[in-house]
Amino acid sequence: MIDLGSSLWVKKRKVRAEMVNRGSHGSGGLFSGRFHARKLTPSVITFYTIIMFAFSIFFFLFYARNVTLDQDPRRPLLSRQSNPHQVPELHAHYAKQLWDSPFNHSLHQCVEPTTKYKAAKGFDRYLTVRSNGGLNQMRTGISDMVAVAHMMNATLVIPQLDKRSFWKDSSVFSDIFDEIHFIESLKGDIRIVNELPKNLEGIPRARKHFTSWAGVGYYTDLTRLWSDYQVIHVAKSDSRLANNDLPLDIQRLRCRAMYQALQFSPPIENLGKRLVDRLRTHGGRYIALHLRYEKDMLSFTGCAYGLTDAESEELRILRENTNYWKVKKINSTEQRIGGFCPLTPKEVGIFLRALGYPPSTPIYIAAGEIYGGNTLLSELSSRFPNLIFKESLATPEELKDFTNHASQSAALDYIICVESDVFVPSYSGNMARAVEGHRRFLGHRKTINPDRKGLVGIFDKLETGVLEEGRELSHMVQRLHKNRQGAPRKRHGSLPGVKGRARFRTEESFYENPYPECICGSISKLQIT
Repeated sequence: MIDLGSSLWVKKRKVRAEMVNRGSHGSGGLFSGRFHARKLTPSVITFYTIIMFAFSIFFFLFYARNVTLDQDPRRPLLSRQSNPHQVPELHAHYAKQLWDSPFNHSLHQCVEPTTKYKAAKGFDRYLTVRSNGGLNQMRTGISDMVAVAHMMNATLVIPQLDKRSFWKDSSVFSDIFDEIHFIESLKGDIRIVNELPKNLEGIPRARKHFTSWAGVGYYTDLTRLWSDYQVIHVAKSDSRLANNDLPLDIQRLRCRAMYQALQFSPPIENLGKRLVDRLRTHGGRYIALHLRYEKDMLSFTGCAYGLTDAESEELRILRENTNYWKVKKINSTEQRIGGFCPLTPKEVGIFLRALGYPPSTPIYIAAGEIYGGNTLLSELSSRFPNLIFKESLATPEELKDFTNHASQSAALDYIICVESDVFVPSYSGNMARAVEGHRRFLGHRKTINPDRKGLVGIFDKLETGVLEEGRELSHMVQRLHKNRQGAPRKRHGSLPGVKGRARFRTEESFYENPYPECICGSISKLQIT
């Protein structure tokens, strides 16, 4: 008879022995048998994959942040933008670079005459002048005539202003300038009277067209006319005096006339200052943009890029019918490639965004009527919606006296541009040069001069799709304009290879940069802007 209990006990012993034997071989062992790993389900695998991926992303972002913080602090930090019109903007730490004036090397104004200087004494000789051109062409011309009156030892009669040019402004001298201040301010230099004495109104006068960019010798020779005439009438006042190689006292007299004597009339000066205060209240810092995209300038320069055939023809007809514009046939394409055309509103918008100015930047538009109206202007406002005009800054009551007086209106623009944090001219015309020179005289306030010739190639690449608005464009524009922001430098002379009297036309205007005659100080190294 079989003992079932014994039999079961024997089987258990055998099983235990086999398990022990397996545990003594390899890595499976007893515990491997007891705790055999479960097979992972797809949902568990997915969960662990997500956890690992999230950890990897966190680690990457943390590492990238540390790399950014370790960058060279002199380089602007750029961020990507989602708007296709937006380009990388400067980090807040560098934002002040957009607004700060360039280092001026402790330069200062110096317009006082030297110890050898003597006032003119020609009380019985009179110089009458008809100023020509727009506001700033007349201002520089009048300043030159002050110097000419001194060189010719003459009394200057208050100049007549241009009423026949494109603007057809009927303003007289006292409407635009503070006549009493003008006379009193220069009484230590020349004698100035409101009008000719009655007994001289009917006598014969010597009528002269003074040569352009003349020097002291030319005007010294003309003094021989005083032996036959008591009155000399000057038919045109613009560019009648050389930019360079004049006596220091003559150059400083020009500065005293331009920057001290030719103050605007009290109504213009007071309203101009109020408008500047409103701009400051409106947005703090602001850019003054001289947007010279006006009918007369486009016609004069022959620039028709981006215009319709009908608009181009309209500009051509205006040029043909304007007698005092000598050049009639102009190749628009060559003008643009040479950098002789004003930037379009769209190009200005691209330019300012590439420099790093944010879309919220307040921009005062110093201009007359933009050719093409709101259609073209919208290509600027789409990038910078905070555009400000006189009409939105002043009340209709304040502006009513300026209606149909282009020169008085331009005087308001001049004040706002001189006082701006940044001045940007879209074209280097008379106002742009006068404002830049005045800002240099006041301490080299920031003025950004677009390199129009250099920008043409960039804009063409944008137009053809070779380049897009963004980081690369921003770097290109910023490099191109690193040294074009109004830093102190000496006035440029004539272009190389230009000879004869033609070289005077290529010189930088005295009133665009009155350094070194009217701006003094020691500079060991000047930046070329």
